[in-house]
Amino acid sequence: MSDISIRIRGKAGRITLTRPKALNALTYPMCLAIEEALDAFAEDDAVRLVIIDAEGDKAFCAGGDIQDLYRAGMAGDYAHGQRFWRDEYRLNAKIAEYPKPYVAFMQGFVMGGGVGISCHGSHRIACETTQIAMPECGIGLVPDVGGSLLLARAPGRLGEYLGTTGARMDASDAIFAGFADSYIPQSKWPGLIALLEETGSLDAISRLRETRPRGPLNRLAARVDAHFRGDGLDDIVSSLKAEDSGFARDTPAMLARNSPLSMVCTVEIIHRLRDTSAEIRKALELEYRFTHRAQEHSDFLEGIRAAVIDKDRAPKWRHDLDNPPVLEAARMLLPLGADTLTFDRKG
Repeated sequence: MSDISIRIRGKAGRITLTRPKALNALTYPMCLAIEEALDAFAEDDAVRLVIIDAEGDKAFCAGGDIQDLYRAGMAGDYAHGQRFWRDEYRLNAKIAEYPKPYVAFMQGFVMGGGVGISCHGSHRIACETTQIAMPECGIGLVPDVGGSLLLARAPGRLGEYLGTTGARMDASDAIFAGFADSYIPQSKWPGLIALLEETGSLDAISRLRETRPRGPLNRLAARVDAHFRGDGLDDIVSSLKAEDSGFARDTPAMLARNSPLSMVCTVEIIHRLRDTSAEIRKALELEYRFTHRAQEHSDFLEGIRAAVIDKDRAPKWRHDLDNPPVLEAARMLLPLGADTLTFDRKG
């Protein structure tokens, strides 16, 4: 497959995304190919660890390739998207539960689907260009691919802030928020990868890891905790309106760009996961309740139209930020019954 390179080098199973002109956006066939490779590597005693990386300087993976989902959804074919998300989420769970070390090298943009194939790994390496985000609310979706679990585990109320605003994290903040483990300058990556291939040992990661100063998100943490601790999106908005500060003035503008329905659901999903000893499968099952319904009942198709198809950046959301759609959000997160995500392979 021209979009991905899968091979074994020494003691490492290697997966490289090879469509840098498309910011290594993840297609459905790429998801299936990664899963097949992981299954094979898991059974191969010669493979001590797995390395996933990507070509190009701009992005490890800027997200999923969503134009097919738009075309299918506009044609009334919701099954295509439901199948894609079901299979992608199975891959995300497999990475989080993988029995061998899974080392992700994350340069440039790491967003959406890119988070799902990197940030659940056992060893997540960031560099000077890393920019990690979960911007799904901006296209009428919710942070998915297991990203809601990472958000729920982030310190304080950073999860609600990152999930609803789609704010980007540099390497320092990604480590602080729990989306990455190590900072290693990108110039050292080729030598590190060669060592991992040769030895099958993770010791070199610890030797090359560098300490970084606090990032901007870390410095904002107290303000985030103060305003994003409410029970719902309406509490967050009210808290921001009640304070006259730069943060309180700037943040509503970030929220206003995104789907109110998506943001209400995002806050609710994060709260449910934080209040339990949830693991990856619980997070993905909750996310799938939304995405299974997304093409028919949410702002998803309108969000893609505005961001990717027409590129007018002027989505017409179904609801208003000042009157968050609590009941509609509850319906989006109802159990799916026979359609519940099971992580089984289906035809």
